[in-house]
Amino acid sequence: MTERTRPATRIVVVGAALLRDGHLLAARRSAPPELAGRWELPGGKVEPGEAPEDALVRELREELGVDAEPVERVPGEWPVRAPYVLQVWTARLAAGSPEPKSLQDHDELRWLTPAEVWDVDWLDQDVPAVREAVARLGGS
Repeated sequence: MTERTRPATRIVVVGAALLRDGHLLAARRSAPPELAGRWELPGGKVEPGEAPEDALVRELREELGVDAEPVERVPGEWPVRAPYVLQVWTARLAAGSPEPKSLQDHDELRWLTPAEVWDVDWLDQDVPAVREAVARLGGS
C-alpha cells in the first residue's frame, strides 16, 4: 500500500512594498499578453531550496534593479493558479539602493498612496494581498 501525498505548493513571493513614505509600489505587467496592462506587486517564484525572503530579495533585484530588505509577512495566502499561491511580505529599499526601474515583465512603476491604491487595475489574485497591505498602512 502506498501513501498518497499531495503535490508541494509553489509559492510566488512579492514585496507589498511600503518602500517609501507610506507608498506602495505597483508594477504594470507588459507580458504575457493575457496579463499585459494589469498591475501587480513585483516578485516571482521561489526556487527549489530557496527561502521565501531570499526569493523576494532576488526577484526585486532581477525585476527592478533594487536592493531590498524584507520586513514582515502579510498574513494570508492567495491562490494564483494551480499549483501556485501568493504570499506577500512588506519590504523596504536597502540603504544606498538605486531607484526601482522596470527591467523585466513591466512597462511602468507607480508609487501609490493608500488613497490612490485602487486607481490601478490590479491582477485579481493581487487584490486581497493589496487590501491586507493597505490595511497594515492604516489606509482603506
